[in-house]
Amino acid sequence: MKASGLAKAMDERVGGGAWVNKAMRKVFPDHWTFLLGEIALYAFLIVLLTGVFLTFFFKPSMTEVVYDGSYVPLRGVVMSEAYASSLEISFDVRGGLLMRQLHHWSTLVFLAAICVHMLRNFFTGAFRKPRDLNWLIGVLLFTLVLLNGLFGYSLPDDALSGAGLRILHAVILSIPLVGTHTAMFLFGGEYPSDDIISRLFSIHTLLIPGLLLALIPLHAVVLTWRQTHTQFRAKGLSNRVVRGAPFFPAFLAKTTAFFLFTFAVVSLLATLFQINPIWLYGPARPSVVSSGSQPDWYMGFLEGALRIMPGWEMTVFGHTLTLSLIIPALIAPGLLFTGLAVYPMLERRFTRDTRVHNLLDRPRDVPWRTGLGVAGIVYYGILWAAGGNDVLAAAFGVSLYATTWFFRVALFAGPVLGYLITYRICLGLQDRDRHTVTHGVETGVIVRGADGGYAEIDRPVTEEEAALLLAPGAVEPRELERRP
Repeated sequence: MKASGLAKAMDERVGGGAWVNKAMRKVFPDHWTFLLGEIALYAFLIVLLTGVFLTFFFKPSMTEVVYDGSYVPLRGVVMSEAYASSLEISFDVRGGLLMRQLHHWSTLVFLAAICVHMLRNFFTGAFRKPRDLNWLIGVLLFTLVLLNGLFGYSLPDDALSGAGLRILHAVILSIPLVGTHTAMFLFGGEYPSDDIISRLFSIHTLLIPGLLLALIPLHAVVLTWRQTHTQFRAKGLSNRVVRGAPFFPAFLAKTTAFFLFTFAVVSLLATLFQINPIWLYGPARPSVVSSGSQPDWYMGFLEGALRIMPGWEMTVFGHTLTLSLIIPALIAPGLLFTGLAVYPMLERRFTRDTRVHNLLDRPRDVPWRTGLGVAGIVYYGILWAAGGNDVLAAAFGVSLYATTWFFRVALFAGPVLGYLITYRICLGLQDRDRHTVTHGVETGVIVRGADGGYAEIDRPVTEEEAALLLAPGAVEPRELERRP
């Protein structure tokens, strides 16, 4: 049977032929930033494939065994089956260490790509109507991936991840009213319990991946396919006109090649750069904390918030509130993620802009939004850097208290400075664009006039350049109108 006959037969029985034909002709923009989300999708596929491989050999059990494997320095050491099976994957399973490192590196690339993708959508205004729902789903996906990365990082039950589990247990205990019950429910008893690894394994391999498998197609395929793709301003484009290449064959060939590039980069990282060498840390012990220990980069901001927070406590109605844990571990990330989730609604209410937006903004054209984004980046970056305050103090020969107080002050002053500086830079860039449109483009050609003076020749801007430089209909908040 020919392919066309097979397609007709399938369409007669299950339907969908019209949708497939329409989908094959859907236009995709050519701008390179559109592929940032593709990196996250491809890294997620690598995470899934390597994770399936690792589940065949990993034993999520806290039962103690005496290690007698290939790694000689740990022979005779009492450890959990989880840690012993992780060592077995690393040293005895063919390709096991490569798969572990592929899984770890692809997770880091996955999270980094999500961050860059969200920043691109924020600074260009891609979150506005009709994509505000998709933005909320993206924030939820980011939160779930962060949690799943933390839980997966803890599964090998080594000394480094054991320190992270101890912090997680303390943070859960600090939650008012329900903290003790939540910790007992998750850990299955007092820390350290015998059930925590098996429960984290179920959450890491079943619960959260199931949610991701439901939300990612909705975020990346269903909603995206029903909406017009975003694109940057250009001559002849509008909210109803899209310029690009059809999905088949142009975009399909491009995205397939991009998947291979992503897989190649992750493979090179996993092959050439060692990550998470659990055999050097030893098995987890409640009394063991390694010096200079650092979490993966995506959890660094929580580590930093815990380190710079003063040891405050208060008693309310006979209950002790450990503010030194509640504020950095719950309120600080809560502000960040809640702000991301509700920002589209706040901007729509503040600007009273309820229009449909398929054309993207240049960051300079909306200086207040760009300033807020940079302030958020500075806020996150300071907390992330504070997670290594002890390492920085040792590396630069300064007092640990000095680095801690520096980050405490910078956490409040940094975002404000970041906003103000970014706002002024955006205004300066706008002035330069207006000057270019009014006076023309500098050509670099210098001529001498009859009076002996020198001047540069400017050429008029083309219609294509003017369409890019001017932002017609841009909405500015009333309270932040540009000063003369």
